[in-house]
Amino acid sequence: MKINRGLKVDGDLKDRGKIKWTAMMLPEHVAELRQWQEDYDKVKKPELDEFDYDTMQEEIERALISEMETRLTSWKNGKLHYHRGIIKQANNQYLRYEDPYGIHQLPLDELVGVFVIA
Repeated sequence: MKINRGLKVDGDLKDRGKIKWTAMMLPEHVAELRQWQEDYDKVKKPELDEFDYDTMQEEIERALISEMETRLTSWKNGKLHYHRGIIKQANNQYLRYEDPYGIHQLPLDELVGVFVIA
């Protein structure tokens, strides 16, 4: 008996899912669908006002002084990235933090959120 790994069994029906449609699609369609999926997943950069920048500055200062673990949120190329670590250094261009994997730098123009974990 031949085992077909592409079949999905749903009750009494054996369905191939997306596999059955790939033979009907042109390469242009596949490329267009992939591009659409990439664009669909993108997030617009949050617009921060002066109050948000002041709050982030206070959180960074508090994290520097107390050396507490901090959750940083950055935005790059349409995606939000989350970082977690202890802030070691901050200046007007970048923020340097340490996590279990080493020391990393994060440009301040990508930073959109700072939260000190107590």
